Amino acid sequence: MQTYRYRAISKQGAKVNGVVEAQNEYDAVNRIKEHCDIVTDIRQVQEKSGLLTKEVGAKKPKAKALSLMCSQFSVLLQSGLNIRRVVETVAGQTTDKKLKKVLSKVAEDVGSGYSLAGSMENQGDYFPVALIETVRAGEESGALERSFERLTTYYENSYKTRAKVTNALTYPIFVLLVATVVMIIMMAKVIPTFLGIFGDLGAELPLCTVMLIKMSHFFQKTWLLWLALIAGGILFWRIYCKSEQGAVRFSILALRLPVLGNINRMNGASQFANTMSTLLAAGLGVGRALNITARVLDNRYLSKCTDRFIMGVEAGKRLGDCMEEAECYPRLLAEMTAVGEETGTLEETLTKIGRYFDGEVETATTKAIALLEPTLLVVTALIAGFIVISLYLPMFSMYGAM
Repeated sequence: MQTYRYRAISKQGAKVNGVVEAQNEYDAVNRIKEHCDIVTDIRQVQEKSGLLTKEVGAKKPKAKALSLMCSQFSVLLQSGLNIRRVVETVAGQTTDKKLKKVLSKVAEDVGSGYSLAGSMENQGDYFPVALIETVRAGEESGALERSFERLTTYYENSYKTRAKVTNALTYPIFVLLVATVVMIIMMAKVIPTFLGIFGDLGAELPLCTVMLIKMSHFFQKTWLLWLALIAGGILFWRIYCKSEQGAVRFSILALRLPVLGNINRMNGASQFANTMSTLLAAGLGVGRALNITARVLDNRYLSKCTDRFIMGVEAGKRLGDCMEEAECYPRLLAEMTAVGEETGTLEETLTKIGRYFDGEVETATTKAIALLEPTLLVVTALIAGFIVISLYLPMFSMYGAM
């Protein structure tokens, strides 16, 4: 519900000011006219967005929270409760403060006579478009509980796939962070101490020690510059990737990277197949399902490609043919999509191929990490070995000369 401040003329001819809550401005005017003849001014009250009013946490619900929410909706709808009572019950059970607040607003809108999909859509971009459209299709077909069952499976698979990739990448990232911190401490604190000792002794230093000394001096003199360059580079990259051109180029790069590019491509194929199958099962047409799928894909380049499929499908082409011409998705996905269209089992075929690519993403990620872990350990050991040898070799030389 939105809040509107208005000025109007009452039925007795008096000027009145007030505040009214409504779904939209048209609804607000209708409510005001119940006790006023003329509305002279109406404006929506904007919520304050200061630092103290911002809520802590993610702005949008995570896939795990959505999966649990959809599961609760499905169970409660099957029990025969009315939709407002269902939304209020789910809101009361969730532990996510932001989701609880949003669902409470949805329950108010539903109680005012609006559809569940419309009420969710009124919450800005909080709920994913795929969720809203699937719920809308379920309401129109009278099978809302089945729509929530499909959404439960969809978000559960999405959560599991992302969790597996995240868990697999945690160890290598941790090793890199620890190695970086250790190197900074060594260059800034430990090595200068040894350099002072070597300088006092006045002995001739080995080549590796001289190299380490020069590296340490360079780091000490330029570390602020490097820090500024890294921070500036990260800031520029984030701003650039938020632009349309930057996001597309970054997405293309992500698909061309060695090893990781193949994982990203298969992950995009998995997202496409799972989202399309869920939307088609809810009763949406291919064109509408493609439009929504294009908006939920993580990779911007694949999103652009998927959006272009709509024109081909509307022109009478098969979806599988459009995918083969674009060559942005794996060939297997395009071929299986074409087979599904020929046999009239596109929904089932996409469901199966989505599961296949889910498994392929997990397998490819596991293999990549299996190769990356020993590589990181070897590189870290070589760097550490170079530092240790450079520090202790002069000592051994001096002891031998004594």
